[in-house]
Amino acid sequence: MLENRLKHTFDAIDSAVSRFSYRVIEEKAGVVTVVGDGIAMVAGLQNARADEILLFSQGVRGLAFNLDRDRIGCILLGDTEKVRAGDKVRSTGAVLKAPVGENVIGRVITPLGAPLDGREPVRAERYEPVERDAAPIIERDVVSRPLETGIKSIDVMIPIGRGQRELILGDRRIGKTAIAIDTVLNQKDKGVFCFYVAIGQKSSSTAQLINTLKEKGALEYTTVIVAGADDSPGLQYIAPYAACTMAEYFMERGDHSLIVYDDLTKHANVYRELSLLLRRPPGREAYPGDIFYIHSRLLERSARICDKKGGGTMTALPIIETQAQNISAYIPTNLISITDGQIYLDPTLFNQGHKPAVDIGKSVSRVGGKTQIPAMKDLGGRLKLDYSQFLELEIFTQFGAKVEESTQKTIEKGRRIKEVLKQPLHEHLSLSEQVLIMFAASQNLMAGLHTEEIHSFERELRKKARSTIPELSNKIKGGNRLTEKDKEQMERWITEIIDNFQHNSADATDTGD
Repeated sequence: MLENRLKHTFDAIDSAVSRFSYRVIEEKAGVVTVVGDGIAMVAGLQNARADEILLFSQGVRGLAFNLDRDRIGCILLGDTEKVRAGDKVRSTGAVLKAPVGENVIGRVITPLGAPLDGREPVRAERYEPVERDAAPIIERDVVSRPLETGIKSIDVMIPIGRGQRELILGDRRIGKTAIAIDTVLNQKDKGVFCFYVAIGQKSSSTAQLINTLKEKGALEYTTVIVAGADDSPGLQYIAPYAACTMAEYFMERGDHSLIVYDDLTKHANVYRELSLLLRRPPGREAYPGDIFYIHSRLLERSARICDKKGGGTMTALPIIETQAQNISAYIPTNLISITDGQIYLDPTLFNQGHKPAVDIGKSVSRVGGKTQIPAMKDLGGRLKLDYSQFLELEIFTQFGAKVEESTQKTIEKGRRIKEVLKQPLHEHLSLSEQVLIMFAASQNLMAGLHTEEIHSFERELRKKARSTIPELSNKIKGGNRLTEKDKEQMERWITEIIDNFQHNSADATDTGD
């Protein structure tokens, strides 16, 4: 009896002390001791928690980042020029949240949901924490559905599945963003909600991208989250996490989303800048030791959820910029190890006019092959092997070396495959059209065509396919495996089109003469 009474007494005292201490600390404001370059040091808020929102006297919000013994390192999320040393700071007890719901679709906003498109404020369905745990393993399922990019070289040889994380990397200005935007444009009428995150980009580049999305009708299903080069480092740092929360909403309700992080090189640089300003110990290349963690916890949130939990997916296309083709640098190797494959763009191919400049040898998809339709899967492995052999043999022809007839045929076939893999910007092909064109390339049916005629022939083939063989096209699109009879029919039909194409080309040449 006595022990029970003592226990109740001690519990009551502890409860009273905790309430008293909490109230005293809450009423006591902190003070800014140091401010500059997007960060502030605050003293006097011993009760603040990590990632808690702090409110400065000018209405500027900050994020508690470093919890030292006698002060808090805070990253500022607003106009940093308003904050001065000696200003009062109060803790809010809240974590940073982002708006989610249908109403964010079709908008251009900041990571915190402020409109940048001149329209009314976003009416969010609710607000969710920017930092969230990834879906547990038990709630995940294998990636089994393709995410169609409409780009031949990717869909055939480096396929991406819904729920996959596929890295896009390469040097500056060789088409990384173009591949991501083409993928977004190709999601029209496919039930995929798209999110594009511009991290540290120039305002002119972002404006041009938004205009492209508007012109192509893609902004109807796309949200653009902007934390530009002129914004505070703190806003650039939280941008990908906030956008991920917005995309996660659709995955959790059973829908499909695609998110493009453009780019994580700038995100890593911003994190390094903030960390050094906050006196975090630098490591390799001055990045702090947890640089791997900031990207792994972001990309791990992309997944395919099991059918029992709704079956939704979130696909991530992080973009990374390399310096002088150095893919073995610190940040690129980190992201290569985190993601499920990479699409590497080669500046040499780009300068030769091969666009998209995808290096088939250095690019890989560790998951997407399981998502390919059977007709595409049958072609992909063979084409990749033929193209790799051609690249090895092509070196000999550069020095004028004579090769035997069989080797020359392999080289000529490879040249036509290389030409087929070229694709104009914003020109997308359906899976059935890609299968027909790649079948013609793999069977060497275009041997009689000059390389400069191939793209004209492609347009003719796509035009005829819609009206001449709709049943075969529907069979390919439906995911049915092609029988030998189907392949024979396809070969006869393509050969007939090639003959007519050559005949018409010859007539046009004679008329011109």
